[in-house]
Amino acid sequence: MYKAFSIKAPFFEIGPKAYLYGIDVLSLAKAADAAAIKYDVDIIFTAPFVDIYPVAKATKRIFVFAPHMDPIYPGRGLADILPEGIKAAGAIGVMLNHCERPLSLANLKKAIDRADEIDLATIVCADSIAEAKAIACFNPNIIVAEPSDLIGSGQVSDLDYIVESIRMIKSVNPDILVLQAAGISNGQDVYQVIRAGAEATGSSSGIARAKDRAAMVDEMIHAVRQAWDERQR
Repeated sequence: MYKAFSIKAPFFEIGPKAYLYGIDVLSLAKAADAAAIKYDVDIIFTAPFVDIYPVAKATKRIFVFAPHMDPIYPGRGLADILPEGIKAAGAIGVMLNHCERPLSLANLKKAIDRADEIDLATIVCADSIAEAKAIACFNPNIIVAEPSDLIGSGQVSDLDYIVESIRMIKSVNPDILVLQAAGISNGQDVYQVIRAGAEATGSSSGIARAKDRAAMVDEMIHAVRQAWDERQR
């Protein structure tokens, strides 16, 4: 596990995927940076590969992650994503096993091990509680417990799923942070998930498709802070 990992709960993940590109990605990253500072909430920004360098250069508070990598070493590998390459571009971590870029458990283990070798943090997606428990045995930094059929649906996971997925992951390794996402569309969704016991949540289309993306980021990160603070009282 990446030893220098410093992200703490509560936190949030923003992934523009292919909804945005170029200046729009950079503008969204700057809005996320401002919200992270304003509310003192850690934000993972999973930038498209070509935008990692400009986003990392233009921001101070967010944690820039790559959306994938291949468990290869420098050398041959045309069109593969080299771990050292994304780190050199400014990423401090990598997302793995998203439903749009799934990996076998064997290749996922190799990718997590490669990330650990060069001190890249790992956030790994799991489609079910059983898969989340299996992935926890590989000791990533964060597991995203989100049923893939809810992604982009506007429907969030129910309370039982949130509670049970956290319990199962923590039973394997209590140090793994757990992010509950899928279907997060507004600040109220964020508030409900964090109040239900999640350490983190996140959004892609809910932010990328908003009429005012910066305002939606602010709304969601404010909801993270409010819900978390209420839980601590």
